[in-house]
Amino acid sequence: MGHPHEDLVRRGYDAFSRGDMQTLRELFDPDIVWHAPGRSQLAGDHQGVDTVLGYFGKTMELTGGNFQVEVHDVVANDEHAVDLNTVHAERNGRTLQDNNSLVFHVRDGRVTEVWQYWTDQDAADELFA
Repeated sequence: MGHPHEDLVRRGYDAFSRGDMQTLRELFDPDIVWHAPGRSQLAGDHQGVDTVLGYFGKTMELTGGNFQVEVHDVVANDEHAVDLNTVHAERNGRTLQDNNSLVFHVRDGRVTEVWQYWTDQDAADELFA
């Protein structure tokens, strides 16, 4: 068992992989802000738990449900957790396989803010254009 924030992030990824939005709703602060980088239709600051869950839904819609995340590691302290992962997604005959990292700010046992980073931002933008 790791740091409680590591466990929280791993529970979130497990819920995401199963499409369990109720668990994600419980793990996220109602006023969460998710910062998605880039220039694609998914980019921007998504504020509020419903908006963030909608962002996840749009990601799945655009990829026909084949957006997958493989978590490599999660490290955490009393304020943050950082995850290293590989994303695999397909859309319109294009494939994206890219390393990704997310920085989670955690307060009172809930994720309050997330900053997402792609290794190849141009490839992610192209897939989600």
